[in-house]
Amino acid sequence: MNGNIILETPRLLLRNFEDKDINSFIAYRNDPEVAKYQSWDIPYPETAAREFLEYMQQAKPGTLGEWYQLGIALKSTNEIIGDCAFCILAEDGQQAEIGFTLSRQYQGKGYATEAVTCLLAYLFTEYKLHRVRANCDSANIASVRLLERLGMRQEGHFVKSLWFKGEWVDELWFAILREEW
Repeated sequence: MNGNIILETPRLLLRNFEDKDINSFIAYRNDPEVAKYQSWDIPYPETAAREFLEYMQQAKPGTLGEWYQLGIALKSTNEIIGDCAFCILAEDGQQAEIGFTLSRQYQGKGYATEAVTCLLAYLFTEYKLHRVRANCDSANIASVRLLERLGMRQEGHFVKSLWFKGEWVDELWFAILREEW
C-alpha cells in the first residue's frame, strides 16, 4: 500500500503526520487525562515526539505486525486533534488491531466515533480484512462506549491481566467481522 493516506469524514481528515503537527501532538500526549489509559508516560518529551513523527513519516501502512498511526485533523483547520492506529496481525494478515487517542478538548463531540468508523471502513475495504479487534482498560468507560457504538462486540474480559502504570488492570477485548460491518 502507498504510504500517503488521506481519509475524509464530514468533519475530519485522517492523514499522515506532518512536521507542523509536533506542538499539538506533544500537547495531547502530555495531558494526564489523555495519557491515563495509553502506553506512554508523561512528561512526554519533544525528542520522543520528533522521533515518533519521523518514524511514522517513513513507515509503510499495512506492514504485517507493525503499528501504523494516522493523525486525526479537523477538516476546517487541518489541526491535529488526536490519532488512530492499526496493526495488521502478522499471524495471518486477515485481522487487525486498532487504537485511538483524542485530545481532551475534542472528546465527547463525536470526533472519535467519526474517525474510528472511517478507519474501520478503510481497513475492511482497502485491506479486505476478516476481523478487527480492539482492547481497553475496563475503567476507560468512554472507550468502552465508543467500541460498543461502533458495533464491536465484547469478546473477553480479562481480570487483572495487565500490569499497567503500577497496578493490575482488567482488559476488555472487542471485535467486529467484515460481514458485521
